[in-house]
Amino acid sequence: MKRSKRYVRLSELVDKDKAYSPQEAVSLIKKMGEAKFDESVEVSIKLGVDPKRSDQQVRGSASLPHGVGKKIRVLALAEGDKAQEAEKAGADIVGGKELVEKIAGGWLDFDSVVAVPSMMRELGKVGKILGPRGLMPSPKTGTVTENLSAVIKEIKAGRVEFKLDKGGNLHFSIGKVSFPEKNILENLIAAIRAILKLKPPSLRGSFIQRVFIATTMGPSVKVNTKELIEMVR
Repeated sequence: MKRSKRYVRLSELVDKDKAYSPQEAVSLIKKMGEAKFDESVEVSIKLGVDPKRSDQQVRGSASLPHGVGKKIRVLALAEGDKAQEAEKAGADIVGGKELVEKIAGGWLDFDSVVAVPSMMRELGKVGKILGPRGLMPSPKTGTVTENLSAVIKEIKAGRVEFKLDKGGNLHFSIGKVSFPEKNILENLIAAIRAILKLKPPSLRGSFIQRVFIATTMGPSVKVNTKELIEMVR
């Protein structure tokens, strides 16, 4: 893959053989945020699980203390009193079967979906659309619930969801490059803390093996996993 001159120049700032302390990694990421827009800070985490084993699937969420730096459009699938509850909690779009039909037609103008359990039968019709995009509600992430108000407020405040990919990795945003270093670091620690709680009981060996952070348009920086986990504990 041919890289831009900017990417190559930024790559020269990173020692590929070094695992940076969490503080050093965040500081370096801040220096590389040179794009004309406010780049996201992304984290990629390699887990020591077997993604083919059903008892080693990792899916969950983390409440980031400083949010992700953008407005999250929440779609709530509910009717009656629950629809009113969702609206009061701040859901951007609220509805029932008509919204499922709209999704089936290709509409995806939202960032997160929550639903009451009674709507899951309808949602099953669009699982192949929402699932690959990480938008399918699940009891594991708390997005299928009768307590819509609490979940919607959490998402609006900065909750992120993550799901193991086929390679045994997790990928998600932990903020914006414009955030103070302290805020990015605290968001990273909160995410790692949430993931550690999801270690499969059947797993033998290390759980979080490698952690990298990067800006949207920049090279990745390897974080010292041992130091990061010690900060969490």
